[in-house]
Amino acid sequence: MPSPPPLWADPSAREPERAWLEEPTSPQPAPHVPQTPEPPQRGSARARRWVITGFAVLALLVAGLTGALLAGGGDSGSTTKRAAAPLPAAAGGATQATRIGSIYASVASGVVQIRTAKASGTGFVIQDDGTIVTNAHVVEGETSAKVVFNDSDKAVPARILGRDESSDLAVLKVEPSAAPQLRPLALADSDTVKVGDNAIAIGYPLGLDRTVTAGIVSGLGREIKAPNGFNIDKVIQTDAPINPGNSGGPLLDTKGRVIGVNSQIATDGAGEGNVGIGFAIPSNTVREIVPQLEAGKTVAHPFLGVSTSVSPSGPGALVRKITPNSPAARSGLHAGTTASGTDGDLIVAVDGKPVTSPDDVISIISQKKPGDKATVAVVRNGSRVSIDVTLGTRPGTTP
Repeated sequence: MPSPPPLWADPSAREPERAWLEEPTSPQPAPHVPQTPEPPQRGSARARRWVITGFAVLALLVAGLTGALLAGGGDSGSTTKRAAAPLPAAAGGATQATRIGSIYASVASGVVQIRTAKASGTGFVIQDDGTIVTNAHVVEGETSAKVVFNDSDKAVPARILGRDESSDLAVLKVEPSAAPQLRPLALADSDTVKVGDNAIAIGYPLGLDRTVTAGIVSGLGREIKAPNGFNIDKVIQTDAPINPGNSGGPLLDTKGRVIGVNSQIATDGAGEGNVGIGFAIPSNTVREIVPQLEAGKTVAHPFLGVSTSVSPSGPGALVRKITPNSPAARSGLHAGTTASGTDGDLIVAVDGKPVTSPDDVISIISQKKPGDKATVAVVRNGSRVSIDVTLGTRPGTTP
């Protein structure tokens, strides 16, 4: 890196001329020779000006030195050090509050820290009876947890009412009388969220106190893996910075409403922190799952029992694997038997809705309930075949 340029234009100017500071010598009297006066030379006038200026500067230096000695008590052997005054603050008062700052101020007290024996994460209050939502993986394997409502408050005991691994959601409950404050957050309709909308995340990342970050909704309809290996669909992608510890915290819109529950982040090859891609479980999934968990019920998810991949020959979902004794196996769907798997059924529609990729199969089936019937249209050996399937209940983990 090149050295920074000097603070002066010409480095040679750092040492000013000192000739004019030297004591002038007394001129020797010259013999008197009458002659015609000549006009004064410019050079001699300039020299006189330098001499006068030199004396003036010397006078100023002497006066300054005298003042310094007087300020120090007049004792040239010791001086008194003065305390340095702080630099002044710029005028103008406080800055105007931002929209994000206003949202944070209005909802932050409803965002809490969740602590367990093994980990910590974030949650948020959704009802004034002490109901709190967080991620299932934050309280994995636990029967109780502790909740901190403000950074300096004591932890409040909480019961875990229910946990759903398939949606990565869990519900906790604290006694309202034990909580310093209960500020429920409203749930938005996540189906109305659009790419480019502003997004605000509040949580407790990396062990820090409550933190707010902001960004936008970067994508919709994403899929992520749930803790039990199944897929969670309709996930919201955001570039609002979230990190370990943000799990279970709210992703908010500009009205302070929850549009999603922060759950996962994409990482670099080293598995380090945020790289600008975070995922939140949509609030409409929260609205569906939380009442069941709050009531102590096990959430039943529909199950077809197929593993599919992208078709190499066009739109559709290629059946690569079928779970034994699953609805798909009982209905007669066929999986590929060759290394490429291209001899398996190609799902092209479910209940008349076109299927262009495996995501479409997951999305359509997830809207149903166990016991519902579905008509699966496949292309088999070049012919289109319709197969009726009665959906089952998803097992606890992927087979």
